[in-house]
Amino acid sequence: MAIPAELHALFQQQVLSPGGTQLRRLERLVDFMFAQTGLGMQYQHDATYTVEQAYLTRRANCLTFTLLAVALAREAGLEAYGQEIEETLSWRHEQNTIYRTNHVNAGIRPGHQRFTIDVAWDTLIAREPPQRISDRRLLGLYYGNRAVELMSDNQRAAAGQYMAMALELDPAYAANWSNAGVLYMRNGDAEAAEQAYAKALALDRLHAAALFNIVSLYQRTGRQEQARGYQKQLKAVREKDPFHHFLLAVQYEKTGDYRRALTHYQRAIRLHDSEHRFHFGLARAYLQLGQARQAGRALARAHALSEGDTRGLYQAKLDRLRQQQE
Repeated sequence: MAIPAELHALFQQQVLSPGGTQLRRLERLVDFMFAQTGLGMQYQHDATYTVEQAYLTRRANCLTFTLLAVALAREAGLEAYGQEIEETLSWRHEQNTIYRTNHVNAGIRPGHQRFTIDVAWDTLIAREPPQRISDRRLLGLYYGNRAVELMSDNQRAAAGQYMAMALELDPAYAANWSNAGVLYMRNGDAEAAEQAYAKALALDRLHAAALFNIVSLYQRTGRQEQARGYQKQLKAVREKDPFHHFLLAVQYEKTGDYRRALTHYQRAIRLHDSEHRFHFGLARAYLQLGQARQAGRALARAHALSEGDTRGLYQAKLDRLRQQQE
């Protein structure tokens, strides 16, 4: 998390030199991160960069942004650390696609107050608040994420090096073991992959990705009985997972199966009632099924749970729906 000399000089000028309280330094830090007069950082999902690369490109994903924010906050004399949300859904702007991933952001404490700086807060659904993590966990996430990117680009040798660093930094993180298993499978080593998936499940027996991966491995290698046991576990995990039902609902909605979409939006809401996007999806499904009154109730709930521009958008849709019913 070393800060390049040019960035340090700019940070000194805009954030440190004016002095003031810790809270004022934090306010200037946030302005520096986002304003065009400072770094003007932009979110880019595949920008797993070093701090120096982020400074040069003004692009960062959540991991790189967090590393940068923590490094600069500490330079400003503030207590700063990484925070992780293990289960999120995120939107990427290309084709409005939804992805399932973990997420990190920066936690900062000026005095007795606590604040979070997040480059992608408006593209996420999270079930739980972020949890403080160690620098080793944060760096392990960084190297693991970079390994997955390299694996996706078919650079398996380089991916293996990054994955080894991730596992060394944080051997107790189940997701990295699951991803390591995928890499071993791509390298043709089913035995090592099985061991990696087993390690992931020993750390977190409800880890959905590891369960899915080990089921796929056993099916490919003809071990159907073992596959069935893990399939039961995976099904049980998914049944209790609102994100799983939401993703199914979105898929059914896209294919025009609004009755099934409605069912899965309702299941998602039963498991996690406070997410406005779930209720908005439910409203869309009701409208497609000709149930305008129920759609209005779902839309009103989405409006009540939202804020800012999104709240205004829901209000406009509510007004239009009410006009149509008059």
